[in-house]
Amino acid sequence: MLTVTGVRCEYMKNPIGIDVRRPRISWKLKSDQRAVLQSAYRIQVAEDGRFQTIVWDSGKVQSAQSVHVELDGLEVRSRRRYHYRVMVWNRDETNSGWSDPAFWETGLLNADEWKAQWIGTPLDVIAMDSGQSPMMRKAFTVEGTVKQATIYASALGLYELEINGRRVGDYYFTPGWTSYNYRLQIQAYEVTELLRQGDNAVGALLGKGWFSGRLAWEGRRNIYGDRSALLVQLHILFEDGKEMVVMSDGSWKTAGSPVLMSEIYDGETYDARLEQPGWSSPGFEDGQWKAVEIIPHSTEILIAQENEPVRKMEEIKPIALIKTPRGETVLDMGQNMVGWLRFSVTGEAGHEAVIHHAEVLDQEGNFYTDNLRSAKQEIRYIAKGGEKVTFEPHFTFHGFRYVRLTGFDEQVDLDDFTGIVLHSDMAPAGSFRCSDALVNQLQHNIEWGMKGNFLDVPTDCPQRDERLGWTGDAQMFIRTAAFLKNVAPFFTKWLRDLKTDQTGDGGVPHVIPHILNDKAHSSAAWGDASVICPWTLYLIYGDKRILEEQYDSMKAWVSYIRNQGDNEFLWNTGFHYGDWLGLDSKPDTYVGATDKDFIATAFYLYSVSLLRKTAAVLNKADDVRIYGELYRNIQAAFTEEFVTPSGRMSVPTQTAQVLALMFGLLDGKAKERAIGKLAELIEESSYHLTTGFVGTPYLNHVLSANGLHDVACKLLFREDYPSWLYQVKKGATTVWEHWDGIKEDGSFWSNRMNSFNHYAYGAIGDWLYRCIAGIDTDEEEAGYKRIIIRPQPPEGLTWAEGRLETMYGEIRCYWKKLQQGNMEMQAAVPPNTTAEIWLPGARPETATESGQSLEQSAGITKIESRETGIVLNAGSGEYRFLW
Repeated sequence: MLTVTGVRCEYMKNPIGIDVRRPRISWKLKSDQRAVLQSAYRIQVAEDGRFQTIVWDSGKVQSAQSVHVELDGLEVRSRRRYHYRVMVWNRDETNSGWSDPAFWETGLLNADEWKAQWIGTPLDVIAMDSGQSPMMRKAFTVEGTVKQATIYASALGLYELEINGRRVGDYYFTPGWTSYNYRLQIQAYEVTELLRQGDNAVGALLGKGWFSGRLAWEGRRNIYGDRSALLVQLHILFEDGKEMVVMSDGSWKTAGSPVLMSEIYDGETYDARLEQPGWSSPGFEDGQWKAVEIIPHSTEILIAQENEPVRKMEEIKPIALIKTPRGETVLDMGQNMVGWLRFSVTGEAGHEAVIHHAEVLDQEGNFYTDNLRSAKQEIRYIAKGGEKVTFEPHFTFHGFRYVRLTGFDEQVDLDDFTGIVLHSDMAPAGSFRCSDALVNQLQHNIEWGMKGNFLDVPTDCPQRDERLGWTGDAQMFIRTAAFLKNVAPFFTKWLRDLKTDQTGDGGVPHVIPHILNDKAHSSAAWGDASVICPWTLYLIYGDKRILEEQYDSMKAWVSYIRNQGDNEFLWNTGFHYGDWLGLDSKPDTYVGATDKDFIATAFYLYSVSLLRKTAAVLNKADDVRIYGELYRNIQAAFTEEFVTPSGRMSVPTQTAQVLALMFGLLDGKAKERAIGKLAELIEESSYHLTTGFVGTPYLNHVLSANGLHDVACKLLFREDYPSWLYQVKKGATTVWEHWDGIKEDGSFWSNRMNSFNHYAYGAIGDWLYRCIAGIDTDEEEAGYKRIIIRPQPPEGLTWAEGRLETMYGEIRCYWKKLQQGNMEMQAAVPPNTTAEIWLPGARPETATESGQSLEQSAGITKIESRETGIVLNAGSGEYRFLW
């Protein structure tokens, strides 16, 4: 049985409002047979769900491609729903039949289709320096039976929409954070079910958000503008074919709201006494409301929603009520989370209930907020009197595990409180589990670190006065992130902002979107995100379009480096973060001991190597030659500068050896000496790491790839400081910024920069999935078209399992150590892929698959003996090996 499943358009299931003019279709195959490969496909596109009006038909195409198939020649039009279905054939010419139909819907593809105007609240209603959020409304009449209604919306700031008293959609923090001066997202919502015949009303609540709220530690405001504004266009199609458009214009009215302040860092103040029931419903008396003001602003910068929106993803109930030594009442949510608290409260009119958020308690067990710096993380609710009310904030989010309550009933009912977890709604991808409970908790912490920091942009931390899209953190973690979630749309959007914010000479800002000063750009390992991230997306998803889109940006970054200093093959000038937070740093500094010029030149070569590979993928032969030559020149210059004639590197740190080995900077004797030096340095530190942000993501990979897998595993299983499991033993539920964020005695490393939800060191997850679980992709056939399953079982684990949902389907590898040194391994290879499967320590004469010899096993096409075991070539299917 062969069927087509999981059809998607641009990674998404039934998206609406997209502006992709050359949409791509992907699908997965399902079969109960082994070694299934697609030989041909057919795609049909229709304007109706019954496929009676076909507008595009590929015909039968002889091709194995099932990922990112571009619909060449289809001319899409604005505001049209296109239905599509897929049929495939395998090598035996077996036909799958048509897939279940799916659709995509285009939005407003041209700027001149926007007839709506930007509207804001006059300053005599809400003063410029006020934090109050404005409300806006418009009443309108619907005459006729509605067939379909879609509303398109954006804002300068953040917005929430309501129609007839009901919330529109389940997106939060819309329109998201982009490089607002050049790119501003539109959201599209189908609202057919919210409309009714006769009187209707649409309402909006606006917040400052990233647009005009306080951002970064310098206390800056109004970075993109000082006036919140709304843009709305509602298209209503009637059954009789007529259309009606309701849009933001001068006919709307506005007033102040109960939201007196709502800021990303500081929280929200809400005065329920100012509520106006029914304000977004028809029949509301708005005679006291004022006319809106038209705000001049471009519609040329508008783009459709590019990544998954932020949604409410989970709910968490508090696990304990604590009375601290200071006498404060504190909730323990049991998990360091990001989002907000939904709570119920009673009180007389004017009574204030206040909650504060914190990640940890101090060594005495008191509520601790010093590491938040100037971020208040405060919710202040002013009651209107009457019955118990349940409240959630609007335009703020917090990073927290603990919640301090003030102004609540003396007898606190835990049922009155629920933690709402918010993050970008990325599709789940992979999982890892093993026989060690502490390593499983580490995996949990890595995943929750990602949840907390992937809120529309990849932030460094979610709690203090920062929460910025640091480029270095993003490139260090992107491969790990791709094992946990489908991050393709998320990073595609972020990379488009990176390209937009890149300086004229190719420099890359430290944070994206760029909101720091003009000099805050182009540190090695941070700016290299412009090359590393697109290449990683290509490796994981086989997405050539992201390489095509970012290629000029990637080239510009390499050109920027080449133009620095007086030697085009070394990078020895400019500002660099170095091996940030390396443990071999000098006292009172954040920068590790590894020479910054060394790090900069190493990443220079790495980016050039990836750019050369990208040029090859895109068939740019001249660039392959140019960057190949540049690579060799950098390698030679590096050797002359940093390697002695006897092969010893002049920088004797763990990070230096790691980078040189990871990036292929050394050959022959120099490489062997670096491997030995790295082993020596780790042994000298009693099998602890001293690496910081730059060296840590690659450390275990380098050890495992160079005959020191046992050393890598010793690092993983260390439980004392500094180690990954030290944090776990100290009760961490996310990954920390510092190895000793909490010291052995319970005191803190620092209050200046001490996040307890900082995903960078979670990059160890990449090694867990690729080396311990053994799931990887072949660069020559990227996107897991050609899979490598090569687990390396360590001492200390009796079993491990990794799962990964790819563009082709799920890959699984489970291994278990049996008695007397025997092994069991189960592997799953999705249809339309092939795999190279390694059986460590196995011998052909004793290994079996599903009870048969390897030679008799269906799906296995090649068996090769190695010193380390057996290597098999296999087609799709599920396999069970014993040896």
